[in-house]
Amino acid sequence: MNTDPKTSTMLDHFTFNVPTARYDEIVNWYLAALAPLNYTKQFDFPGRACGLGPDKSQVSFWIGARKDHETVDAFYEAAMEAGGKENGKPGPREMYGPHYYGAFVLDPLGNNIEVVDKTAH
Repeated sequence: MNTDPKTSTMLDHFTFNVPTARYDEIVNWYLAALAPLNYTKQFDFPGRACGLGPDKSQVSFWIGARKDHETVDAFYEAAMEAGGKENGKPGPREMYGPHYYGAFVLDPLGNNIEVVDKTAH
């Protein structure tokens, strides 16, 4: 069992999206709440996403601004134009939840990339 407090309190890869209008508020709250774990902002894409961790090699907590249907559609179109392969056109996926709207594209290596909006419209 690891008893070193600097390594035993690490989060392991956590990502979530927040309403765009509350993005800065939520980021600031998590920066304060995670300060005892020595988490600071290591990567910052202002207003869109940031990665938190004790240093750049240990970024394990990501916060992103919530996407909307238009962003999902734009991702799909851009990915297809860049040579991606369609793996699920933009649209509702009720089997994943009542507000799930997503698009799936295979990258050049065959990895499935998914962009999702879960906002009720």
